[in-house]
Amino acid sequence: MTRTDNNNNRRNLFRRLSGRDDVRRPPWSRAAFLDLCTGCNACIDACPEGILSRGGGGYPELSFAQAGCSLCGDCATVCAPQAIERGGSVSEAFAWQAEVQPHCLALASIHCQSCQDACEWNVIRFPLRPGGRPPQPEIHLESCTGCGACYSACPNQAISLITKDTVYG
Repeated sequence: MTRTDNNNNRRNLFRRLSGRDDVRRPPWSRAAFLDLCTGCNACIDACPEGILSRGGGGYPELSFAQAGCSLCGDCATVCAPQAIERGGSVSEAFAWQAEVQPHCLALASIHCQSCQDACEWNVIRFPLRPGGRPPQPEIHLESCTGCGACYSACPNQAISLITKDTVYG
């Protein structure tokens, strides 16, 4: 075992013990994901968006750098140990939601609606404002799936994905 493998195993042990896992996991990942996942890569191979990769400890991790999750459920379908178990609602797929940050181009009166264009759930809107002022983004959090499409589309990296606990207080 290399030193890196040892550090990853130790880190995963402490994450499991604390109940925390700061790494983004596939949609519908169960609470016992680290205990159930065998690292077989079936979910990584099945992902049509290519947003899953082998991460620390050999477990699959999500990256929204290039694309968002289509919530197709292919990863859950191929997960033999059922570490990923598709629920009934797409709103339950992820434990986070989108939040617009202060450095958003639209908030600086620069025309940009990339996040709205990328959101297939129509959660992000740019309503017209009185007086001809430029529209600003509004996120309807109750409908946000946390799919990350807006995150990957933002040219200024002004979308954060924050946990639902943080959003709702």
